[in-house]
Amino acid sequence: MNDLLASLQVSRRTILAGGAAALAAGCSRGLGPGVLTATDTHVNDYPTVQAVIRFGKMLERATSGRLSLRMYPGGQLGNERDTLEITTFGGLDFNRVNLAPLNSIEPLTTVAALPFLFTSIEHMRSTLDGPIGDEILASLEPHGLIGLCFYDSGARSFYNTRGPIRTPDDMRGLKLRVPGSDLYIAMVQSLGADAVPMPLDEVYQSLAQGVIDGAENNWPSFESGRHFEVARFYSLTRHLLAPEVFVMSKRRWDTLSADDQSLIRRSAKQSVPYMRELWDDQVEKSKAIIMNSGVEVNEIDPAPFAERMRGVWDEFLTTPEQRDLARRIVEVGEPS
Repeated sequence: MNDLLASLQVSRRTILAGGAAALAAGCSRGLGPGVLTATDTHVNDYPTVQAVIRFGKMLERATSGRLSLRMYPGGQLGNERDTLEITTFGGLDFNRVNLAPLNSIEPLTTVAALPFLFTSIEHMRSTLDGPIGDEILASLEPHGLIGLCFYDSGARSFYNTRGPIRTPDDMRGLKLRVPGSDLYIAMVQSLGADAVPMPLDEVYQSLAQGVIDGAENNWPSFESGRHFEVARFYSLTRHLLAPEVFVMSKRRWDTLSADDQSLIRRSAKQSVPYMRELWDDQVEKSKAIIMNSGVEVNEIDPAPFAERMRGVWDEFLTTPEQRDLARRIVEVGEPS
């Protein structure tokens, strides 16, 4: 374990200077030839981690132990951007990542991250479970990644310390934390608020000290980060329903037989319902904790908020392929 961490926790400069071979060697050191490695920034009991562990057990069972999985959760191997780069170079076999670090790699992934693109969880799931989802996953292959499946990341909404948000005008002047993403920054600014890029682990203290007025995230993150203790207003804008992605290194993929490749694709897809079951349960548990704490929760009319996103869509849909994909996603609509 220590050898693996030492090999993987290297600087970006080392990676770009040609450290991929050393990383791949470090990842396999002490592991058998059929042991595949995976990483996730979430903790061990998080739904995406448990889904990937379930995926590994499927592989092990189907191959009578010839293939197995070693999972490194909790950000042991670094943040998503760094581990994604390591995966691309072949130093890691599997990785669960958010869409954000993929947006700078493949333009089509930006489409699924657009605010107010999906109208509901059901719309998002039915779209990404079909040909459109497969098209986005396939777009990663030229970038050294095999897209295997989509996992849920929940519906993100705004919470703050000031008061309920019912219209975009209520957001004017609020200082809201966002991830370090140009898309998130543009979205918040279009709603009249001030975007403050900040690591997630700094949000609680910043809310408590008044450095920021609020942030945005899903029910489980709002609850697990204890942000609801200081931000007592949660407004269900559901502005983002962007998924997370389970990917494999193409370098490792190309060393496998066609049968093993098919098994990996099939097992990854089969892990999705399990992840969603865990996720839905966690959402309900987190929601109950927040509601019982006395946080004021309010619904909103999404139309005025979505209207403000026209300029954001125009800014980030820069190619005909992106615009066509967005149009087709909208046309899928709610499942019948």
